[in-house]
Amino acid sequence: MARKPVRHAERLEVEYDKQRWQQLKALRVQAAGIMEVLEGANIVTITHGSIARGDVTAKSDIDIFLPNPPSSFMIETTLENAGFVISRRLVVQATPFYAVKSYIEIDRQRTVSFPLVKMRKVERDFYRFGGEITHALLKDDKRVAGVDKRLMLIEPTDKGHVESSIVGREEEVAKLLDASVETVFDRVHALLRRDEVGRTGVFIERELTRGETFEMALKKLADTKPEVRRRLRLYEK
Repeated sequence: MARKPVRHAERLEVEYDKQRWQQLKALRVQAAGIMEVLEGANIVTITHGSIARGDVTAKSDIDIFLPNPPSSFMIETTLENAGFVISRRLVVQATPFYAVKSYIEIDRQRTVSFPLVKMRKVERDFYRFGGEITHALLKDDKRVAGVDKRLMLIEPTDKGHVESSIVGREEEVAKLLDASVETVFDRVHALLRRDEVGRTGVFIERELTRGETFEMALKKLADTKPEVRRRLRLYEK
């Protein structure tokens, strides 16, 4: 069951037990392994969400994001040469106005994603909103503040974290996370709406065929989808 947004909540201190610390460490070790391989090929990486904040659960995923990707061929080759087996490759566009992204699924839990088009600031700040961390900070066992799907601000502490609702505090939270106010309001609106009407799916989700590159898939989509062409024209100038 999806975790619902919290509109009003006091600051709550959460203390992690031994099992949760062990779970966080195990997930971070896996994330660091993927990031180290990519960084070794001079590909800048971040990981984001609960792994960056620390508030992991049994359902937490490992999503490595590449903000400034080289060719998709180089990314895939680097992963495969390191022994990672790619299970699926997807092109995803959440809405007609959002950036088209690539998703390389190693398995159900581990994914490497990167944009296929230039991202708007509000899209890049999405990762800061949820909490993002570099490979160097991950190796130093650092954690960062970010917002979860309940719209709760997670602020790491030595014993776990402190959480509090961000609804009504959007400007304060934007400053804390070094994200645009537009991004924070956008995420608040999206998650509150999802809570009211349910998940509506994504605009485009297309699995690549064998031998097809992400660049080829993007061209095919642009040839057939006016929304993709419009998105390319607006932000590739």
